[in-house]
Amino acid sequence: MPQISLYIDEETLKKVEKAAKKEHISISKWVGNNIKRSFESKINTVENNTAEWLKLAGSWEDERSADEIIADIKNSRTENRRFEDGLFD
Repeated sequence: MPQISLYIDEETLKKVEKAAKKEHISISKWVGNNIKRSFESKINTVENNTAEWLKLAGSWEDERSADEIIADIKNSRTENRRFEDGLFD
């Protein structure tokens, strides 16, 4: 099995040792397990986020068409002369 070297500060090492001891596993096993979990949670998070966004599809309730909503947004904008002479005042 491949091996890696890891440089961490004393405070973090103490936390890792304590966590590994609590789970009755070696430090190496604890670190490996947590690395695996970190990747799994990221995959699950992306999948969950996608599912949540898909739930929103079609949930906006409005009698107006998309073009009417866009026109309303554009018409509600105000002119701002702040940047007329350049980017900064």
